Amino acid sequence: MATGRAERDPKADLRGALPIPQEKHHASITEPKRVGALLRAIDGYEGFFATKCALRLAPLVFVRPGELRKAKWPEIDLEKGEWRIPAGRMKMREQHIVPLSYQAVEILRELEPLTNRPIPSRPNAPSYVLPSARTRERPMSENAVLAALRRMGYTKEEMTGHGFRSMASTLLHEQGWNHQAIERQLAHAERNAVSAAYNFAEHLPERRKMMQAWADYLDGLKAGAEVIPLFKQA
Repeated sequence: MATGRAERDPKADLRGALPIPQEKHHASITEPKRVGALLRAIDGYEGFFATKCALRLAPLVFVRPGELRKAKWPEIDLEKGEWRIPAGRMKMREQHIVPLSYQAVEILRELEPLTNRPIPSRPNAPSYVLPSARTRERPMSENAVLAALRRMGYTKEEMTGHGFRSMASTLLHEQGWNHQAIERQLAHAERNAVSAAYNFAEHLPERRKMMQAWADYLDGLKAGAEVIPLFKQA
């Protein structure tokens, strides 16, 4: 129509034929006292150890569930406290840096001797941080965390694996952290496509402070303390 090559605009013919995309809501717990109760329930979980570690890591790193369960040991630098997820596994197809709090590093150090070992029959097999309960050659099932939440008594209307992201986003915003730093840590869509190739480290110093302050805040909630987050002095 704009260049005069079409006699009529065909969009009207499609009106009502295609469903309007709806934003998907992921059930999440965001009330601080209930977050503390959830964290205590996770600590008391008695199922498969790797699943328990996934539950403990999820609120600390708040990546997408698929990114967490497919994590591989070569991506993680425990000494530096950093996890670099390659672009091919990210929804936005750009490398993502996850600063690791000392609490997250401790969980990973518990896992390392159990899952960061070569598989004699397949020396070149991926080294998954959170392997399947059946074989270390595959990552944890996408239903493992959901099933664990259900076993702990949380319904699908209360909490999902994806809900840890909403939890972090809601509470970090309420605490006054930089919106751009939060969005970058959530690996949401880059507004400027030209800069997407090199902005994975954007706001990284602030994100490191934020991730440690967030982990400390969660520890306080789990302990049942009245926590006043000192987000600007972290």
